[in-house]
Amino acid sequence: MKAPEARGPVSDGLLRILAGQPDSDLAAQGNLLELVSAQLHLVDDIIDDEDIQLALFCLYELHYGGLEGVDDRWEWNPDLIRIRQVLEAPFEAALRSAAGQYATHIDLTPVEPLRSDDVAAILFELAAQDSGTGPSVARHVAKRATREQLREFLIHKSIYQLKEADPHTWAIPRLTGRAKAALVEIQADEYGGGDPDRMHSALFARTMRGLDLDDQYGGYVDSVPALSLASVNVMSLFGLNRRLRGAIAGHLAIYEMTSSRPNQLYGQGFRRHGLDAEVTRYFDEHVEADAVHEQIAGRDLAGGLVEAEPDLLEDVIFGATAVLAVDARLSSLIMDAWDNGRSSLRAAATVTA
Repeated sequence: MKAPEARGPVSDGLLRILAGQPDSDLAAQGNLLELVSAQLHLVDDIIDDEDIQLALFCLYELHYGGLEGVDDRWEWNPDLIRIRQVLEAPFEAALRSAAGQYATHIDLTPVEPLRSDDVAAILFELAAQDSGTGPSVARHVAKRATREQLREFLIHKSIYQLKEADPHTWAIPRLTGRAKAALVEIQADEYGGGDPDRMHSALFARTMRGLDLDDQYGGYVDSVPALSLASVNVMSLFGLNRRLRGAIAGHLAIYEMTSSRPNQLYGQGFRRHGLDAEVTRYFDEHVEADAVHEQIAGRDLAGGLVEAEPDLLEDVIFGATAVLAVDARLSSLIMDAWDNGRSSLRAAATVTA
């Protein structure tokens, strides 16, 4: 993807280093580490910090498709890995704090024997609890969103949906047995069952083109706020750290469990504006697919993982509640802007293709 514009000293320093060659300026890399440590002391809310979230997003992107004009050798540069770890530690701590509010009523005392159905029941309870709280972007899209708000909605989602499934795929080699098989089954559907035109990322790109938006991955990174980046960074944090394999399993499980009904509402909202089946196919596909995936993800992926490794129960719940917490904040940001007649994108953003 095209390298984004910096949003502060950390992302600016990082992007300047990435524009050069690996090991060409070791002093600059050391200085950036010192800058990161200093800036973290000044950050009030790391989940909503534009500079830190963009820096993390760029560091993670080195492990995906890379950044335009950036040498691929930067991916495993020890200094950048160290900087990423320094940023990840407070980010993970903030996520654990934010996620805690969703799990206060759940008894995580292990039962003997720990069954996959018990794990799935906890996750379904969390999903049901979340569906009735907070502002609903899905309901607004279905009934009241303007065409311009539909475009904004797609721009927010494009930061993840144009590479949908990739963050969760990191978990495949970290799992075994029933959990691995379940994840592969889910991901096979996400990648179109071998048909590139049916990949969910390709379906979403078609939806974007239907509203005259740029369907290139990362085309709107400069337009979205920190919370949109954070929602993707959560997945990369979980997926790229083997110790958090339980969290990525819980993340995917709750993602599937809370997807079917919202996608049904999204499809209704887009059809309300006269958009055809080619545009709504992404949403329509998820109504059916996620109704199946939620069972596989809850019982076989998350439940199967905890049956095999009972100590991962808390991480599974952490992964699920973290996505609920971040998505709730992003939904509040979007709905507050729309309810007050403002754009939910950054001030400098443009929605034209």
